[in-house]
Amino acid sequence: MHKLELDAVLHSAHFELIERLLDTSDGSEASAYMLFGSSEITADPWFGTPRLRVVSHKFVPITETEKISSSASHVTWSTSGFMRLLSKAKSEGLIPALVHTHPRGVARFSSQDNKNEKDLARTAFVKGVKGLLSIVINGDRSIAVRLWSPDGGCRDIERVTSIGSKVQFLKDLSGDTADNSVLDRQARLFGSSFNDAVGQLRIGVVGAGATGSAVAALLIRLGVGHILVMDKDVLELTNLNRVHGARLSDVKEKLSKVENIARMATETDLGPKVVTMQSWAGSQGSRDALKSCDAVFGATDDHSGRIFLNRLAHYYGIPLIDLGLRMKRHEDGHVDVFGRVTTFVEGYQCLMCHGVMDPQKAADEALERDDSVSFHKLKEEAYVLGGGDPSPAVVTFTTEVACMAVNELVASLTSFQGSHGMTPHRVRRFHAQDDRFPIPSLNPDCPVCGQTDVLGRADAEPFLGLVG
Repeated sequence: MHKLELDAVLHSAHFELIERLLDTSDGSEASAYMLFGSSEITADPWFGTPRLRVVSHKFVPITETEKISSSASHVTWSTSGFMRLLSKAKSEGLIPALVHTHPRGVARFSSQDNKNEKDLARTAFVKGVKGLLSIVINGDRSIAVRLWSPDGGCRDIERVTSIGSKVQFLKDLSGDTADNSVLDRQARLFGSSFNDAVGQLRIGVVGAGATGSAVAALLIRLGVGHILVMDKDVLELTNLNRVHGARLSDVKEKLSKVENIARMATETDLGPKVVTMQSWAGSQGSRDALKSCDAVFGATDDHSGRIFLNRLAHYYGIPLIDLGLRMKRHEDGHVDVFGRVTTFVEGYQCLMCHGVMDPQKAADEALERDDSVSFHKLKEEAYVLGGGDPSPAVVTFTTEVACMAVNELVASLTSFQGSHGMTPHRVRRFHAQDDRFPIPSLNPDCPVCGQTDVLGRADAEPFLGLVG
């Protein structure tokens, strides 16, 4: 039986609040509470192991009235707030967390921490919560995280990630990285730590057609260690002008698009572990795989898939990099070519706010997928939006949009675009030779990014809050 693997995701805004606890005027220790969602994964797609990923949901300050005393080596506070935290965690199915600082010490739990937390963990489990997390941070911004279990023991969580427009591994994992001398040229630009981080990434690619196959090819060459590719379609003759790695014989053999990517990865022999799933992203069998990802590229051309990934990103703290391309030929012969990359992380507006998906089309697609007879009947009666003529496609444009998207992943790990990391929304007008960065008006009533109560909520019933 596989041992349960653990990892933790901290939204960057929450990690910044943890860091601010270090800013005491006298250098004394400080503390706070947090609440985490839990993502229970039956089998990680790359290793087959069960995994528990905890995702930061809310930062809960300790009030001044609850504080008792503090110094450079201790902090104490009333447990009344802790009892309220346990009640909320129990009622909402969340995991409570204790946070404190060691401003002049190391990011390691002391013997006093062990004693105090063991007692608090016992109380937490008596109250019926499903775990207790503990976090300590020191003056160098090093962090330690552990999870207490009902038997009175605890386990360190070694894989801790800060997720936002920048992606940062908060624990040093360089010792786990295989030799990547083949990537020496990119290390000369970004440093060896970049290759170490890329090698640790677990990246999903939803859609293995024109843009998706190009994204996958770039991720393989970039040195991403673990790649998931998901698409339910097989290769067709009209795919061959733009799907990387595809062959004419594949069409005759009805090779799936994901099998094409798997073969391409094998032939490069660069070492990434590539897992493929011939399925739709929203299927129940796809959930564990997507929940295991550190980031997901949305290279699907269906609106229902985008709606699903949009919500997944918000619930599970998984950055979404969505890409699309629109080409139009006018009657006078001139063409318009628009490429788009939209990133969605905490603090950014979602795909719905950017207007890159149509809920009506998503509903039509869901109907076609689940009840094709009814779909075609309604289409004949003009109650659903038809597919129309096939869209034009040119490999140079689809590949360039894939490059734009993968460069956003690079920007999340480096500062080559500036300290802000990923760009929220970029539209490249190929015909006008420019890039534009439109940002819509903030919509606090957005049913996705406007709902802070589900940020980092992770597993919930119904899944992603979707009914039906």
